[in-house]
Amino acid sequence: MTNLLVAPVADAVTNLRGQEAAALLRAFPPRSSAPSWPATRLSWDAVLHRLQLPPFRATTDSAQSVRMGGARMMLSWLDTFPGGTWQQRWETSPAAGAYAGWSDALMAWRLSEGRKPRQDAAPSGMLALISADVIRPSLEWLSPNSSRLLRPAIAAARDPDGFARLSAQIPSGELATSPASEALKVIALIVAAQGGGVDDIVVGDLLTLLQIKASQSAQNGPVLRAYTWLRARGQFPPDAPATLQNLPARSGQVAPASLVDRFPLRCKPVRDLLVDYLTERQPALDYTSLLVLANHLVSLFWVDLERHHPGIDSLRLPREVSEAWKTRVAVKTVRRRQPDGTTAEISAPRASAAAVKMNVRAFYLDIAEWALDEPERWGPWAAPSPISEGDCGAKKMEREQKSRSDRRTRERLPVLPLLVRVADRRLKEAKARLDAIDAAPLGTMVTVLGETFTLPQTSRRADGRPGHVWDVHGSRRHLRAEEKQAFFAWATIEILRHTGIRAEELLELSHHSILRYTLPTTGEIVPLLQIAPSKTEKERLLLINPELADVLSTLVTRVRQVDGRIPAISTYDVHERTWNPPMPILYQWRVSGERRPVSGAFLRTVLNETLEASGLLGKDGEPLRFQPHDFRRIFITDAILNGLPPHIAQIIAGHESISTTMGYAAIYPSDAIEAHRAFIARRRQTRPTEEYRAITSEEWDEFLGHWERRKLALGECGRTYGTDCAHEHACVRCPVLIVGPSDGPRLEEIRDNLRERVAEAEREGWLGEIEGLSVSLAAAEEKIAQVFSRQERGESPVFLGLPSIDQLFAAASDTEEPPL
Repeated sequence: MTNLLVAPVADAVTNLRGQEAAALLRAFPPRSSAPSWPATRLSWDAVLHRLQLPPFRATTDSAQSVRMGGARMMLSWLDTFPGGTWQQRWETSPAAGAYAGWSDALMAWRLSEGRKPRQDAAPSGMLALISADVIRPSLEWLSPNSSRLLRPAIAAARDPDGFARLSAQIPSGELATSPASEALKVIALIVAAQGGGVDDIVVGDLLTLLQIKASQSAQNGPVLRAYTWLRARGQFPPDAPATLQNLPARSGQVAPASLVDRFPLRCKPVRDLLVDYLTERQPALDYTSLLVLANHLVSLFWVDLERHHPGIDSLRLPREVSEAWKTRVAVKTVRRRQPDGTTAEISAPRASAAAVKMNVRAFYLDIAEWALDEPERWGPWAAPSPISEGDCGAKKMEREQKSRSDRRTRERLPVLPLLVRVADRRLKEAKARLDAIDAAPLGTMVTVLGETFTLPQTSRRADGRPGHVWDVHGSRRHLRAEEKQAFFAWATIEILRHTGIRAEELLELSHHSILRYTLPTTGEIVPLLQIAPSKTEKERLLLINPELADVLSTLVTRVRQVDGRIPAISTYDVHERTWNPPMPILYQWRVSGERRPVSGAFLRTVLNETLEASGLLGKDGEPLRFQPHDFRRIFITDAILNGLPPHIAQIIAGHESISTTMGYAAIYPSDAIEAHRAFIARRRQTRPTEEYRAITSEEWDEFLGHWERRKLALGECGRTYGTDCAHEHACVRCPVLIVGPSDGPRLEEIRDNLRERVAEAEREGWLGEIEGLSVSLAAAEEKIAQVFSRQERGESPVFLGLPSIDQLFAAASDTEEPPL
């Protein structure tokens, strides 16, 4: 192993967060900063004269006086720095580095000149020069600016017509709110930094500002709202992103090379091989599968080998290396909270260990197969697979998973009605609170459902209603958010329990999903719910029952606009890391001036809140938790238990195989017995009556009594039904006595007792007793030998008739001809 193959890499795993934003910036670059423009090339006197004219002049004489004084001070200070324009002098000054403390150097210079300036002179002069387009600070510099005067000054001085047109397109109720004012300030910042007007703003300008806000840990809501406004007016290209929501956190789809380079690989040839392999597999895989495959092969396989075997550069692994890796990959280190509140690292079985080994085995086998077609490319890497087919077996883990799933279903199925009632009660209570505060004047107190709330004196909402209230403890309550959470918790529970659809299918339900079907026989109209392709890429139709129809109609009414339409919005596919085409989805709401889809994380949160309110506890005494997939298992189990044929349940659930459907169904043994009895009853009804004879109660009692009488103190009697005991209940002697390992100690006691009785009979000369006791003793010893023989067979390996290597060599040596 040579160190020439080692490539310098980072020690930590590279995070893919922000990769989608970087890709969008490459596709939609921001405008480049102009090196020079007419206003920044003006002379000292021309700049001061410009500031005396509208729209750059302040509205009052006192403000204008402060503004001019500050502008003169700024120009005098900037004139001390090199540059042919005011912008160049600004960029070489220390103030251009950061907004925080930018005027400190200016004030120190002014004091060194023997002048003590006013504290408001510097910001006023700076605002005047920015408004007059004399200097253009960067977006990084302007972003932390909290001045309320910047936006109106830029709007009036730089592009009044553009701001007026934009304001006219915004609903009046929204325009008067504080969030809308912050969004207009975002547009003003871009105009101030990049020049031009509102119509000149491009996608890249907002993307750049969004990244700046993220780096400064600032709120990005105003940027999102501004982007929504400009995109709605058709200012951006058709292929521009539908929204910038969560953009800094998203990775998007990245190339296989980026997936591999996330991890600290040191062997560059193996790194290139992994990139080539993933690229070859990419067309046949969805993105999530490609991501999982890269994680298994790179992180859990090769990075682990390099960590424990530095300098490794070949896929041909020694046996001890592969065996050690199999041992390591079978467990993982997790952090668990201890009862005392501390956290500790413990080892736990890795649930995906079988999948990891299967992908590694496929990696080796694929390379070996491809080497036959392209030996120059794949041949040097062909090596025996360190993973055998037996290593990939996961039957035990699958059985354990099935057992855990069934246990979860059986624990949650009985309490589902209580959860439904709690969700319905919480929704009604939340709506009652919200209706009460909406009907009350601002600044008053409202009592509803035994709770007293104090309304604020003013509201920043477009409808004038309070956004929050205070309870009697002085805590702020957001009743609108509580009503929203209660509604979506209720709707989610109802839809999932009536349909059994997946969580991603729930979030993709749209207005187009509700269909009408006319039965050809009766002409009756039947409502159907169309489920879009999800995991199996197959559409399916579900019947809408009256309860589900009520939930869907309520959901449609909630998201429908005044004009009766449901807005078509784009949704983000978290599995494929791509945006879906705009659809009128039902799970949507309005946030920061734009329509957004409801997230899966929010649904899990509201489900947990409903469960906490229900007070339901599991068998371990801890609060019961429901995952959206639990409703799917409950739906399938309940449907099959109530007589729905499994193959029909398979179609409704959208499973490829009926074995998957039966794996979801947690069938109780008693349910299987009752279903079998019902099947026999239905079959008897369809068959001719003369085929069956009515069984009397005495016959049935005799039949049941036979099986009860088979149970003996020692084992069970194996005689057939309807026969009597042929050995007068001398069970130890009976050849049909069935004994097991648990009967071994009892048999040994009987044997020892028989030996003592035989010895006693011999001493006393009871010749007639000796013969009978000897027969019983021999039978007891035979039964004991059978028990031990059965145990040995169960614990010993079974010879299948395959000769060993030693036997083969021995046979070969026996048949070898002697030398001549």
